[in-house]
Amino acid sequence: MNLTSKLPSSGTTIFSVMSALAAEHRSVNLGQGFPDYPMNQELIAKVNEAMYNGFNQYAPMQGYLPLREVLAQKIKFLYGTDINPDSQITITPGGTYGIYTSLTTVLQPGDEVIIFEPAYDSYVPNVLVNGAVPVLIDLQFPEYKINWEEVRAKITPRTRMIMINTPHNPTGSVLSENDITELRKTVEGTNIFILSDEVYEHLIYDNIPHQSILRYPDLVERSFVSFSFGKLYHCTGWKLGYCISSPELMKEFRKVHQYNCFSCHSPSQVALSEFLQNKDSYLRLSGFMQAKRDLFHSLMAGTRFTAMPSYGSYFQCYQYHRISEESDHAFAVRLTKEFGVTPVPVSAFYQNGKDHKVIRFCFAKKDETLEKAAELLMKV
Repeated sequence: MNLTSKLPSSGTTIFSVMSALAAEHRSVNLGQGFPDYPMNQELIAKVNEAMYNGFNQYAPMQGYLPLREVLAQKIKFLYGTDINPDSQITITPGGTYGIYTSLTTVLQPGDEVIIFEPAYDSYVPNVLVNGAVPVLIDLQFPEYKINWEEVRAKITPRTRMIMINTPHNPTGSVLSENDITELRKTVEGTNIFILSDEVYEHLIYDNIPHQSILRYPDLVERSFVSFSFGKLYHCTGWKLGYCISSPELMKEFRKVHQYNCFSCHSPSQVALSEFLQNKDSYLRLSGFMQAKRDLFHSLMAGTRFTAMPSYGSYFQCYQYHRISEESDHAFAVRLTKEFGVTPVPVSAFYQNGKDHKVIRFCFAKKDETLEKAAELLMKV
């Protein structure tokens, strides 16, 4: 039987490749973005309680209403924006699903989507599988900033969407208030939609305010904003998140959603609806993860790697020009095999494999894991 691939250039993700290599060589895996420490015990107890209390059947397609209500309250508290929990929030099986469904809701064959690279690896395939065209713009190295003049120069009558990601994976950069001003200027008077990946919403450091699209009601009207519970509460295996949009766009989003997964894990939604009523459940997250960032940064000061700033996310990037001229992929493999620490090469986040000699480490790990990794990296 003949099959024409919709993604002929796609293979196994770099995360799977490097994690398999890490397992093979029993190295410290700082490549893939998942914690190696336990999640909150109170939240686990609430999931168990929900199961015992009978919340084991389908939740509504749009999500458990009390969870959507507490999310609307959180948004009002954080960003001052009124979001209707009934018509503007849908619970999704993870942030990546929310991104895919948002693109599928909007895109028609031949539409163009502006994507900034380095980019999370699902973005381009999600655009391609919908028959649309990714328009790639490099973030300015080494700060990984957006050149908005270049963005405006790349807009054509076929431009359907601009994708943004803050805090940014893989670089840890964040958008500023000026970036949002430029974004508003760029889309004003157009039919361009925005897809904002904000899965690291509460993992932002140094008292920098998170420039969520949800701060700006005029942008919400044309945006899909994707979030993740798994990233925030150290339970990536739950694959649970949510998407927020205007009522009109969310109506179309749900048309796609209802024929795909339809409903998400009910006990987890019930537990989160209670857990999130305590504001500390999300307000303390940045301090917790910043302490890990700072620990890893201080430990790495004794190595020959050169740190690049991380203002958010699970990740910090490092240059290795003082150590080797190898490609970042070859260097990452050699670190795994010879020194017992696995990073991810940042060239994997560019479609053309652009190599700035930068590798990414995940610091969402136990302190002893970070200490062991740094001890090994001092030998490089």
